[in-house]
Amino acid sequence: MIVNNLGENNSILNQFIAELRDIHIHGDRLRFRRNIERIGEIMSYEISKSLQYKTIDVQTPLGVKPVSVPDEQIVLATILRAGLPFHQGFLSYFDKAENAFISASRKYNETHSVFTIDIGYLSSPSIEGKTLIIIDPMLATGSSLESGYQNLLHRGNPAKIHVACVIAGRQGIDAACKIFPEDKTAIWVAAVDPHLNDKAYIVPGLGDAGDLAYGEKI
Repeated sequence: MIVNNLGENNSILNQFIAELRDIHIHGDRLRFRRNIERIGEIMSYEISKSLQYKTIDVQTPLGVKPVSVPDEQIVLATILRAGLPFHQGFLSYFDKAENAFISASRKYNETHSVFTIDIGYLSSPSIEGKTLIIIDPMLATGSSLESGYQNLLHRGNPAKIHVACVIAGRQGIDAACKIFPEDKTAIWVAAVDPHLNDKAYIVPGLGDAGDLAYGEKI
């Protein structure tokens, strides 16, 4: 399975990651959401390089020009709620894509030491034979990613899978490599962090992406 860490190379992407992490900028939710959206735009461009293409003839006022355009049916599947601005970045580039949304949340036990993943909502078209891009900003344990994927499989068997994350822990990447079929999956991340804390949050990470984007939840 290919793991593409875009943060390993110097680009403007790293500026956006730095601002997402910075506690002095966290109070600006608009900026936080926009930076996640920008990363989605950059990542969708990078993913587009791996797609299959076909040539079409475009009529201009002065002639005809052959142009290569993507030739894959894409479904963007996003884990709510932190995934919404990330999703918008992808949709800005893959504007013809179909869209799926999954509500996945952690349900902790009384001591807040163990959690399960609750899937409360799924809206998805058929993904049979299509290119599925699963959009989940924070890949920590891989539990929500696995639950979301298993529920999506009720909508069909995709031909290709791309897993797109802003920040991933090493444990999450290892988990994703076990969850998804190796022969048709690629993982894309903007940054990889070394470990998780005792609450299964990525360290150093950035905190709770959903809260930073939309406000704290009860």
